[in-house]
Formats: sequence, structure tokens, C-alpha cells
Amino acid sequence: MKFRQVHLDFHTSEAIEGIGRDFSKQQFQGMLKTGHVDSITIFSKCHHGWAYHPTTANQMHPHLNFDLLGAQIEAAHEIGVKTPVYLSAGLDERLARKHPQWLIRNQQEQISWTADFMTPGYHQFCMNTPYLDVLTLQVEEVVKKYDVDGIFLDIVGVRECYCQYCVAEIRSQGSDPRNIQDMKKLWEQTYARYANRMNETVHAVKPGLPVFHNSSHVDRGRRDLAHVNTHLELESLPTGGWGYDHFPLSARYAQTLGMDFLGMTGKFHTSWGEFGGYKHPNALRYETALSIANGARCSIGDQLHPGGQMDHATYSLIGEAYREVEAKEEWCRDTTAMADIALLSVEAALWETGVDPHNQHMHHHDTGAVRVLLEGHYLFDVVDLQADLSKYKVVILPDAISITESIKTKLTAFLAGGGKILATGRSGLSPDGTGFEFDLGVEYQDVSPFRPSYFRPNFELPSLRTASFVMYTEGQNTVPTTDGIVLGSKENSYFNRDLFTFCSHQHTPSDLQESGTGMAEGQDGIYIAWNVFEDYATKGSLAVKEIICYALDRLLSNNKSLITNLPAQGVTTLQIQKNSNRWVNHLLYASPVRRGQGVEVIEDIPPLINTEVTVAAAEQVQDVYLAPQNLSLSFSQVNGLVTYTIPEWSCHQMVVIQF
Repeated sequence: MKFRQVHLDFHTSEAIEGIGRDFSKQQFQGMLKTGHVDSITIFSKCHHGWAYHPTTANQMHPHLNFDLLGAQIEAAHEIGVKTPVYLSAGLDERLARKHPQWLIRNQQEQISWTADFMTPGYHQFCMNTPYLDVLTLQVEEVVKKYDVDGIFLDIVGVRECYCQYCVAEIRSQGSDPRNIQDMKKLWEQTYARYANRMNETVHAVKPGLPVFHNSSHVDRGRRDLAHVNTHLELESLPTGGWGYDHFPLSARYAQTLGMDFLGMTGKFHTSWGEFGGYKHPNALRYETALSIANGARCSIGDQLHPGGQMDHATYSLIGEAYREVEAKEEWCRDTTAMADIALLSVEAALWETGVDPHNQHMHHHDTGAVRVLLEGHYLFDVVDLQADLSKYKVVILPDAISITESIKTKLTAFLAGGGKILATGRSGLSPDGTGFEFDLGVEYQDVSPFRPSYFRPNFELPSLRTASFVMYTEGQNTVPTTDGIVLGSKENSYFNRDLFTFCSHQHTPSDLQESGTGMAEGQDGIYIAWNVFEDYATKGSLAVKEIICYALDRLLSNNKSLITNLPAQGVTTLQIQKNSNRWVNHLLYASPVRRGQGVEVIEDIPPLINTEVTVAAAEQVQDVYLAPQNLSLSFSQVNGLVTYTIPEWSCHQMVVIQF
């Protein structure tokens, strides 16, 4: 897989004439060189349903009069650039109007994506219809006819559908469309059948050719869905609705799967389909650096003008980022991440229990946990229940993880190996919610009726000292066990805000009376009695973050693999290059600001001065140097701790620890 990819959208209406009239091999190649691009995903078929090459399996765009796909492949290959090819799988507006009976339907016969045919937009196909045969021929034609370097199939995944084809099939299986569990099995079967057929079609012609099925999200806990792909492309446009939290969460999970993967951002100010919108070059520099710091390759989304000419401003912008990536690739190949902490994803745990997390609005728990871990500069992975936990020191159970038998078995083995647990909220409880399955220093009583309630720690926070700190999310009533160590108490408000009992503008203050345990430590780990990760995701309270960090530092017992004085918005990772006998410490810094209506923008990236890092390394270190500059840093190695200071850097810096 290449490091510097462009994903070149080309969804082009039949109402536009002169398609590709301005295409020039020399101009196309020139822009790829300007952008330092080594792979570009180009279009066979777009969401409008048109092909951009002569075809018998589809219909060429009515205003295209030459083989644009073939010309792009020839031009790219001539200068050593790979060309994966895109086909819109789930959307095909040309066929949607001819065969609306092939579209996904809900129980009320309403169609998907766009509500009707009187509103501009696309409509999504069910893969349990004859459309799958049509798509198969389209994919087969491209793979046979062209020297493609991969296939990218878009807008696919497990989809709910009650079209008449699905209704007929479930009845033929002896079931009923009103049986939701059987319908869920059917939808899973439909996607598996689609993915297997696409893969078999491609690999029958070109064995081993990369194939990716894009659903815009890699489900944590669904390794079966991940492994229908040859690699992963993590679609995560920070300004397009994903935000800057999304990619680290997805990447820290993807890096545990043993698959090659890339991070896909965009050159757009907002998102896909935006013509004339551009990010600041610093944003792309940061976003691509974030990919390689997390063990990923890079992809940047663009959209080709209908005339076929590549946009000079776009490829100058992309080149700002990819010129730096190109210089750094040597230290980013064949890496594995070092991690002290495993964050057990709530999404993954829900899949394990047979609950679809997409319908549960549970993303705040994982998101808040990743924010705290990034800002606290911990080394961590996001894991599912198939992960090997033995290499971690602490497992986090964020807010909403009930302890099923399979989870209990896995965590019991982890604890027996010397690991510790941090559980919060309802996590750690048995599925029936009657008690804790591990020794966390507390006994469970019930859900607190007070919201918000308050936490008074028995320790002093670094920034805020001691107080009664408001906790906005649901809390649990607990009391300490005989040998539990109480780390803080819970306090209730005078009353919940109601018609005749309200106080001030938001909520009632603490009554300053101890009401059970807010935080405690037992033999197996630490428990915090609120959904603190949800709280941090939605409110961002400094107190909540420092409370969590205190618990993690206590559990790690001053045994962290990396310590740094990076600011909170800084990000650090430690990647192992085993074949080169070295570790690579990545440090990143940017501070997104909000502009417009919820758009996060990176523009200014100030330099950081005298960043200190200490890394635990028992083996003798030969050299510590900055990459790609190849400038040695002075360092000390005492009692298994390597310490160095980076005098000045901005955006992204790699420090190589050579053994």
C-alpha cells in the first residue's frame, strides 16, 4: 500500500456537457507530481450511475466521447503512480429511476438516502435484488479490461431492508418479516453474499488485487466485516462531520487488527462534493502526520472538475503535506504501536452481546475516553474482545460495559497476569445490574436518583485543588467494601431541578453531605461511580479529566512507558520498527478552532519549545535523533529511562530511538 494517495471523486451529472474535454496527460501528470502523489483512486462509475469509459456492462456518460479512465491509468502508470478504481456500489441514480423496485425500503416502503424522487439526491440499492448481478458485471468488466491496482466499492454495509425481494426471501426461509431477529440475520447474509461475490469476481481475474468495501465506518468489534477487505481505508474528514476525535479512535482500533490501513481526509474546507473549498496547508500537514503517527498510510479526498482538468491550487495544497510525508516514510513502514492501556470499546462490547450499537447512541463513551487518553499523553490501543490483553498494564471499561461470561473470563485471565482495571459508571456490573464482578473496592446499591451529583476527591487535583466537583452524567450509589480504599466521596444535590424545586440557572448545588463512595480502589482496580467518559465527551470538564488521569496514574504505578510535557492538545505515539531495531516517537501539535457552524479549522501551528520526553527502555540505546532531519539529540539513559529534549519543533516531529 502506498503512503500518498488521492481519492479523486467524479460524481458528474448528465446535465453537464463537455465531460473530460480539458483532460491532458501532461497536466494530469504534472499535478500528481506537484502533489507528491503515488496513488490515485479514479472513477469507473459514479453515484449518478455513469461510466467514464466505453462499456457494455453499464452506460458511458452521455457527454463523454473518449476513454477517460483508460487515459488516466495510462498517464499515472507512466510516472509510477498506482491507480485503484472506484465504482459506486450502493448508489446508481440512472438505474434507480429505471428499477425503483431494487431500492432499499423500510417497513413503510420509504426509500433510503433521499426520501423521494422529487428531491435532488441519490437512492440506495438493496444487494438482495437483481442489481447485484448488474454490479458484478460492471466490476468484472473493469478488472478484465483495465490495468487496475485495486477496486474501491462505495456505500455498502449491512443494511436494514424490507423491499419485496427481502420479504420474499425471508418467507422462503420459513420466517416472517415481522421477526426482527431473522431479518437481522438476512441483512447480514445479504452483505456477506455481496462482499464474497465482489471479492470472488475480482480475484478470479486478478488474484490478490486489493479490494475495499467502504461503509464510512469500521465497526469496532466486527472483525468479520473488516476482514472482507484486503486493507482498510478509514474515512475521517475532520471538517466533514467526523471531527478531530474520530480518526484517533478508529486508527487505535485498526492498528490492532493486523491489516494495512490508511487514513482518509479531504482537501475540502467542509466535505465531499465541495468545489472551490480548500483547507489551510497546515491542516493537511497535521492530518497526514496524524495518520503516519498512528501506523497508517494517507489518503486525501478531491473531486475532479467535469472538464477533466486537475486543479492546481488543490495539488499545490496536497503537495505541502505529501512532500513531508514522502521524507518521513522510511521511519513509518512496518510499525507496531506500543501501548500501556487497552480501552475496551463500548461499541465492540455491544456487538459481543448481540446489540447493534448504531441504534444505542453510545459513541460518547468511547469518544470521551480517547480524548482523555490523548490529552493525558497515554500510550493506548482501542480493543475488542478478540484482542490479546496480556501485553497491557491497564484495561479501561468505559461507562457502559456489563460483564458477560466471556468478558469475565477474558478479564480474569488479564488480572491473573498482574493487570488492573479502571471501571466507570455501570461498567463492571453483572448483566442483571445486581453487583460487581470484580474487586473494585465497592459494593453496588442502585442508580443514583440525583442528576447531577457531586464528587469530592480525597486527593488534590493538579489544577483545581479540592472541591465538590459537579458530575453531569448518571451516577451509581455504592459503599466501600471492608478492604476497599476510598479515594473520594459522592455528594447529592439538595434536589433535582423540577417545577417546584429548582435553584439558580442550571442545577441545585451539593448539600455537602457524604452519600456513599464516589471513587474507590480494590484488589482488581479502581471504580469511579459516574459515566465520566460520557461526561468528558459532552461537557469537557477539566476536573473530570484530572480525576480520570489520577486513577490511571495510580493504576500504572509510575510505570508509564512514556512521559512528556506536551500541552493538552499535543498527541504522542510510540511506534516500534522491529526490523530496524528502533522505536519512533511521534509528537504532534495543532489546536483546531471552531468557525462557522461547527466546522473545526486548523490554520496557525505555533512552534513548541523544549519538549521533554522520557521513554522506558531497558535495552541500551545507541542514538537518539530527529527524523527526517537526521540530527542527533543529547540524551541520558538511567535506570531504564531514556530522557531527551526537543529544542524547537512545530506540527509534527519524529524522534528515533536507535538500539
